[in-house]
Amino acid sequence: MPRFLLIGLCEPPGPEYQAQFDEWFVNQHIEDTAKCPNFVRGSVYKLAGAHLGSETASGYLSVYEVEAPSYEEAEHVLNEWQRDPDAWPGRRRHLATAEQFGGMPLRVRGSGWYEFLQSFEGPAAPGSGS
Repeated sequence: MPRFLLIGLCEPPGPEYQAQFDEWFVNQHIEDTAKCPNFVRGSVYKLAGAHLGSETASGYLSVYEVEAPSYEEAEHVLNEWQRDPDAWPGRRRHLATAEQFGGMPLRVRGSGWYEFLQSFEGPAAPGSGS
């Protein structure tokens, strides 16, 4: 089955929203989304620094690994999943947190589906013999 990455470039809408962003997005939303059928894993990364002094697009990167016949199908399943308030036991808490904060405490800088093409192991990969 084809494998896709759903990438999100998100960050708090301002410094005063950092604690809300950490609670809702980092501590809850990544797990909530990763529970969606066809999703293999969800991860979030905080920007540590620019590469070669280049401009950065966002302070946080969310990465979801997804197995689905197409990205359109994965998007459809995700949208249906996110509409269901009882999709999994933690969903109601996640929705209540957003309501408590008056909405989703994040700014989305970009998002997209990427289809897997190729991967190479480096010397630090498990089982590489180094």
